[in-house]
Parts: sequence; structure tokens; C-alpha cells
Amino acid sequence: MRTSLTRRELALLAFVAVLALVALVAPPLAQPPLAHGFADQRTLWSVPHALDVLSNLPFALAGACGLWTLGRAGPLLSSAERGCALLFFTGLLVTAAGSAWYHLVPGDIGLAIDRGSMSFAFAGLLGLLAGTLVGDRAGRAVAASLLVMALGSVAVWFATGNVLPWALVQFGGIPLLLLAVFRPAPAHALQVRWALVLLAYAVAKWFELNDQVIFEASRELLSGHTLKHIAAALAAWPLIAAVAARLPSQNGRQNKTPAAVRRFGRA
Repeated sequence: MRTSLTRRELALLAFVAVLALVALVAPPLAQPPLAHGFADQRTLWSVPHALDVLSNLPFALAGACGLWTLGRAGPLLSSAERGCALLFFTGLLVTAAGSAWYHLVPGDIGLAIDRGSMSFAFAGLLGLLAGTLVGDRAGRAVAASLLVMALGSVAVWFATGNVLPWALVQFGGIPLLLLAVFRPAPAHALQVRWALVLLAYAVAKWFELNDQVIFEASRELLSGHTLKHIAAALAAWPLIAAVAARLPSQNGRQNKTPAAVRRFGRA
């Protein structure tokens, strides 16, 4: 069993250490004062903030589809890939519940629950990413450590008001994601189309930042935050497709994974 760190593992460790150092020594960052002031305040079908609540259903759909696909393809993945994918897809279900809870009655307690639920999906996603770039050992380590750090960053924000550690959790993986976009994955790794993941995430953030503008432009039909949930959920489908691509054809016929999902997995 290899115990010494490879150069890629050392580089990844140094990158994580820099992020941790920034979280510890950088000036605190305050939560925006209007963080809970979403554009769409409508109550529909007796549900407060209805569309911001109900638009979390795509997270649940993606999580359920991912777990179903993983259940069929799991034996064809490495233990690290299987564990990180399980954490990610389960995290999507938890995110759907946590985000819906928050949007029913927006406030700091609900936001802490929302961010805590997202921690599981972030940990699984970046674990899979680290596994692709560095190796299975790095993937397991990143998933486990990031989950602890993400939950810790939520606790720090709730106790002190400093949102910087959470921001680093949320955006710190972007350089690794960009690296994965421009660097072909090893043949043995999951062939995730990371460019689509990055695109969905970027579009989701744009929707979030333009919540009120989109709500007014659509004549109060849909808000940017509602569309943000849908776009963010779409980021899961390239990972589902990569897992589905491991499924073999049977009797010369294509497997039963939906065609739209399979197309996502083609490079």
C-alpha cells in the first residue's frame, strides 16, 4: 500500500492549505444585508414563496435518478467513485429538503440548514473531481475533509456572521473545475463533462445575482432565484450520465438508461 504522497497529491494538499489559511487570516466577510429579500414573495396553492420552494424539486429528481443509476452501475465503479457519487446524489436530496425549508420562511436559521444540506453535495462533487484529477485516494480525502470543513464554515458563519469560510467552500473548487475542463480525464476515471457542470453553475449564479431584474423582465412570471434552482440542478446530469455510461449493453441492445441522460455522457 502506497503511503507517500504523489506530486499531484502534494499540489492538491497545498491548494487546500492555502484556502484554509485565507479562511483563518483574511478579514471577515459580512452576509449581505438583504440576503433573505427574494424577488418573488407570492403565496400560491397555500405555499409561501411558492416557486422558490417548489423549484427545489429538480434537485430531488436529479438525486433520485442519480441513486437509481448508481444502484445499477455501482459495482462497475471504484469504491472511491461509488462513495463520492453516493454522497453527491444523497446530498441533492438533502439539498432539496433543506432549501425548501429555508424558502418557506427565509431567515438565518433556515439559511444555516440550507447551507448545511448543500455541504453534502459539494463534498461528493469535489471528491469526484479530485478523484478524476489526482486519484481515488485524493477523492476520498477531499470528500471527507470538505464535508467537515463545509459544515464547520456554516457553524462559523452562524456564530460570528463571517461568511468568508463558506464562500471559500462554495467557490474554492472553481480552479480545479477549470483544470478538469481543459485536461482530459484518465481512461479509467469517470468521463464527466465538467464543462457542462461549470456552465450550469455559472448560469445558476447569474440567475441568482439578477433575481429582481429577471422577475421584472418576465412580468413577474419567474424570478432569477427560481431559475437558479433549476439551472443548479442541471449540473447533476453530466455526473449521472457519466455513471450511466459504465452500464454495459445487454444482448446487443442499448441499456435502459434514458437516451437524454446517455447523450450527456458522450464526449
